[in-house]
This record gives sequence, structure tokens and C-alpha cells, in this order.
Amino acid sequence: MTQDKKSILKNRNKRLYFAVIVLLSMLPFPAFAQNHGVENLRQTGKTFSAVAKKVSPAVVFIQVRKTVQNRPTIPFRFPFGDGDEFFRRFFGPDFPGTAPRQNPPQVPQAPRQMTGQGSGFIVSKDGYILTNNHVVGGADEVTVRFQNGREFSAETVGTDPHSDVAVIKIDADNLPHIPLGDSEALEVGEWVIAIGNPFGLSHTLTVGVVSAKGRSSVGVADYENFIQTDAAINPGNSGGPLINLDGEVVGMNTAIFTQSGGYMGIGFAIPINMAKDIMGQLIKSGTVTRGYLGISIQNLTPDLAKSFGIDRQKGVLVAEVLASSPAEKAGIKQGDVIIEFAGKPVKDTGSFRNSVSLKTPGTKQKLTVVRNRKKVLLNVTLGKLPHEQLASNGDASQRSARLGLSVKPLNTELARQFGLSEKQGVVVTAVAPGSAADLAGIRPGALVLEVNRQKIRTLRDFRKALAKSAENDPVLLLIKQDGSMRFVSLKRQQ
Repeated sequence: MTQDKKSILKNRNKRLYFAVIVLLSMLPFPAFAQNHGVENLRQTGKTFSAVAKKVSPAVVFIQVRKTVQNRPTIPFRFPFGDGDEFFRRFFGPDFPGTAPRQNPPQVPQAPRQMTGQGSGFIVSKDGYILTNNHVVGGADEVTVRFQNGREFSAETVGTDPHSDVAVIKIDADNLPHIPLGDSEALEVGEWVIAIGNPFGLSHTLTVGVVSAKGRSSVGVADYENFIQTDAAINPGNSGGPLINLDGEVVGMNTAIFTQSGGYMGIGFAIPINMAKDIMGQLIKSGTVTRGYLGISIQNLTPDLAKSFGIDRQKGVLVAEVLASSPAEKAGIKQGDVIIEFAGKPVKDTGSFRNSVSLKTPGTKQKLTVVRNRKKVLLNVTLGKLPHEQLASNGDASQRSARLGLSVKPLNTELARQFGLSEKQGVVVTAVAPGSAADLAGIRPGALVLEVNRQKIRTLRDFRKALAKSAENDPVLLLIKQDGSMRFVSLKRQQ
């Protein structure tokens, strides 16, 4: 056969092949394939329904009443705000609302009754219920309502504001309860179900996936290790369960990221393993005792990791070791990079702080550090974190608490969250309602630049400046908030 005939035959075969493919693509899609896809969807829906039927009887609506002290009112405030530069410039310092920056006179208000609501879930047949501290903390009355309409008065067993976990109890037996799963085994991309009472709409079910794990520096609590989910969570869902397809609780819905007050696709849940440890302590003693090392730590940047001889950006850098602390006694030194704790790799500051805090004081733990580019194995006996401390902040932590604010070192995540362009400083992450900081108009996201005219670049600077100030003297802060700087004088609350 000549080369030309071979070429003609080859091209004809190609055309015949493509014609067959086109004809097959035009044929009706097999009915069994269509039915198979619909059946898969139907089975998925049935799985969600089965889980809902199983766990809903153990999900409760929580209503609370509490007495709150009203903030003192200011008799008159110009709508453009105190100290507005435009009006001061053109109308002088005596123009209403532009007078001096000192605190205006305030009129005390009588206490009032306030109601709130949230969710919870029963974890034992004798009536223990897990929920958020921000749902029941400080409540005078707590009422629990079941799906079938039954109501019970509940007592608060214990609350932990630092993790936002609380336990309440009702006087009843043989109650439906939800088994607790393993949040460590949870994978990103898994289906999860949220059940709660958003906006008071009892036993609302939403479905989504696990978007991420190990979220910290969110600014909701002092100890954070959140599960992020796109299952719709709204006000009122707080304290409700996040459930896997086996009908087990893997998290407790706690917060949402929102710019409108409603659902925007990002919700946060406390991992059930963390909540379970705290719940056990609250049931046993009503309080939480945390492990304590006595160090200040920071996350590794790529440049820091390279400088300290770390081949991957994981671990935490020891910035300070407190005198006579468990860390100092164990031989931990400034500049060490902690890469393992209690047999597990150390990822970042948030997860490391959680790991240390959940260990029992007095226990011995193994800790691996990189020092001078070499691994060093250390044994540390954990101390007990003082009840009033949020971290190893010494007296400065107590004083900042009495000012009514909590701060964290500025990092990339906080800068992105609050829209800050600065590279260093400390950021206000929480403000206590009715506190001196709250009355002065300080809000989360404010950057503290000075304390008593001392420049603040690090958390250590902030602590030292507060510790140097006299106990009963006002504290002068220079803050940057909403793009402008101002001085604020705060009096500590006793």
C-alpha cells in the first residue's frame, strides 16, 4: 500500500472515530445515571434529617434575665463628636461638642432589667447543659426551654470568661443528651450541622462545611482555637451545637464575623475537645485552673525562622522569661524557639497557649526547643496560672483589666482585621461594658501608641509602662482610632 493510500485511510478512520463520539454525545443521558444522582442527593438529605431528629430533643433555648448598671449619660453631645477639628477651627473651642477633650459631666442612671437569649445542648441525662459564658454569665435568672415546650429553671454551675464556656444544670433525670465527638479528627471540608435558636426561632437547622480549623486572634476570647464554618450562624445560635454526620457534637457555636449584624458566611465554634476539658473542671470545682509557664511568646515570621535556624515557619519564639517562673526553673531561655510540647508539634502562639493552659498544674511536660540551631529537650513542671491573669502579664494584666480593656500585640491577622497599617504596637481587642475604657469611647481595634507618655512598640512595653504607674493615679493613653489620634485619661476601677 502506498504512503498516500495509508494517509487517506488513517484520516478516514479519524473522521469515523470523531463521528461516533459526536453521535454518542447526542444520545439521551441514561435514566439510571440521572436516577443515581438524584438518589445520592436524596440520601444526603435523609442523613441531615436523621441527625436533626436524633439531636434536636437535646438542644435547648436559653433565656436569661440580668440586672445591668446603665452607663452614665452625657447631657448633650454634638452629633459630629467631641473635639471635631473642623468646628474647633472655625467656631472656637467653646462651640458645642468641640470643647476640651476632658470627659464631659455624666448623669448616673438607675440599674435596669435586661433579657437575653441563646442556645445550649444537654450533655448528660441528669441535666448538665453546655453553653457560652456570654449567654449566661452574670445572669440573675436562667430559663431553659425544650423543643416540646417544657421549661425549667437552671442554675449556673460555672463560667469561664477566658474561653467563653459555661455549664448550667436543670433538675431533671433521664434527659435526652448528645454524645460528644472528637474535634481533633474533624477535617476541613466535612459536612457539619448547626442547630440553635437564631433570633428566637426555635430549633433552626443549617448545614455547611468546616472551612478551617485552629483559628485564633479572632478577638472573641482569651483562649481561642476556633473551628470556622460556613453553616449559617446568627445571633441566638450562641451556645448551640455544631454536629457531624454521626450525630456527635464537634463544636459549640460561639461567634460570627459580620459587618451587618447577620450571617456573612463565616462562623466560629469552640472545638468540643477544648470545651469538654473546661466543662469537666467547671462541674468539679466551678472554676478553671490553668497550667502556667511564665514566658512571653511570639509567632515566627519567615525572617525570624531563618535567623533562628528553623527550616519551617512553625513554632513559637520566646521573647521573655519571667524570673522564678516554671520556665526559668526548667532552663528555657530568651531566644529559644519552642517546636514541640507534650509530644506534639507547636504550630503558633494561640494553639501553644491553649495546650499549656489545659494541662494540669504540677504535672511534668516535655518540651523541645531550638537553641543556637540545635534541638534541646527540656522537662518543665507547670505552675498554676493566677486566677486573675489572662497570660503571664503580672501586675500589668490586673491593671489593664481594671481599666476595662484587653490588648494583644499587633500582628498581620489583627492588622488585617482592624484595617491597621502600622507594623508594631498593641491593639485593643476587647472593652468591658461600662468600664473606664468604654466610657472614654475606646473600641476594639484601637492602637495604643503611648502609656503615660512612654512609647509603646511591644506588649512588653505596655506591661512595663502600666507597672510603673502609681496604683491610684489615672493612666494617660495615646491611642489611634478610626484614623485619628487622641489622648485619653483613664481612672482604674477597684
